[in-house]
Amino acid sequence: MTRRVLITAGASGIGRAMADAFAATGAAVWITDVDAAALDACPGSWHRTCADVTDETAMAALFAEIARTWGGLDTLCANAGVAGPTAPVEKIALQDWRACIAVNLDGAFLAAKHAAPLLKSAEGGSIVLTSSTAGQYGYPNRAPYGAAKWAVIGLMKTLAMELGPFGVRANAICPGAVEGPRMEGVLQREAAAKGMTRDAVYQGYASGTSMGRFVTAQDVAAMAVFLASDGARLVSGQAIAVDGHTVNPDP
Repeated sequence: MTRRVLITAGASGIGRAMADAFAATGAAVWITDVDAAALDACPGSWHRTCADVTDETAMAALFAEIARTWGGLDTLCANAGVAGPTAPVEKIALQDWRACIAVNLDGAFLAAKHAAPLLKSAEGGSIVLTSSTAGQYGYPNRAPYGAAKWAVIGLMKTLAMELGPFGVRANAICPGAVEGPRMEGVLQREAAAKGMTRDAVYQGYASGTSMGRFVTAQDVAAMAVFLASDGARLVSGQAIAVDGHTVNPDP
């Protein structure tokens, strides 16, 4: 049977890499994103919906459309996230805190909430949440992001317990520093906050791993495909780092 996969924030970055990777396995792919132009640039064979993951009305409508079109869902990749502010905690505005929490945590919750009935009715399936190594170790100057990503792991473990009796698995991927525009923004902001050069911050992140390198979106996508596969049929409730082995989380 063709696997039916929904990926939030699937039009670029890690989400786009996930969509490409699942499509390469023959899966039916549905992506949602707030960037209409990026969605238009994705393959026409994919279902594409422009929606904000923090808007419950939009998310409910999305899953209702999935139910009508596909009759069910096999895999949810709740991937939407934002980097949030890079600053000492005392300099973070409450509105910036809330905006970061909303996308990273509320978005994952709403996706899981509306996916759960479809997955339960199918008596099987997989939820893959995108957390971060910031949800395993914490990072200075990233309080909202770290708090949200820790909470995503707590959400995942709860989902694994609730949905396991229905044959539904839940896991979280914890990427380390991922090459791409989002991390580039973090590097620039952190360099400014620390009075360092961008290259020095980059090297600090890279040297904080035993493998001495950043990961790619494709590395993360490969883990998502595995976690959704039959090869991971008894893997649930796990937070799995794809990070080149972090040995120093405070570069």
